[in-house]
Amino acid sequence: MSKDEIKMLQAIAQAIYDKKGVNIIAIDVKKSSSLTDYFLIAEGSVERHVSALASSVKETVKEMGGHIFHIDGDQLGDWVVMDCGQILIHLFVPALRDKYSLEELWHDGEIVDLNIQIKEA
Repeated sequence: MSKDEIKMLQAIAQAIYDKKGVNIIAIDVKKSSSLTDYFLIAEGSVERHVSALASSVKETVKEMGGHIFHIDGDQLGDWVVMDCGQILIHLFVPALRDKYSLEELWHDGEIVDLNIQIKEA
């Protein structure tokens, strides 16, 4: 795991958490996927929330000096996929996340410690 990739994963996860995204998980899929090295999966409560999470991710990736090569689903907001090269981000509404169960599909991957900083209210 490259330190830069881990820093990017952690920054994206923190941005999602800060915008009230939930059930955030990152999976190292290098050994089982030729498409990407990591999946970062999270959910928002409704379509607008997922779209807001996607906007926050865009800002964070740009601030970190990264690039998003392609975004799909941002018009509907129920499932947004963002391709950052080594990181593929999936943002869902809960029903679609349950339906597609990406964590189960990639269960062979290693869970990455995202080190999310919990903010006290």
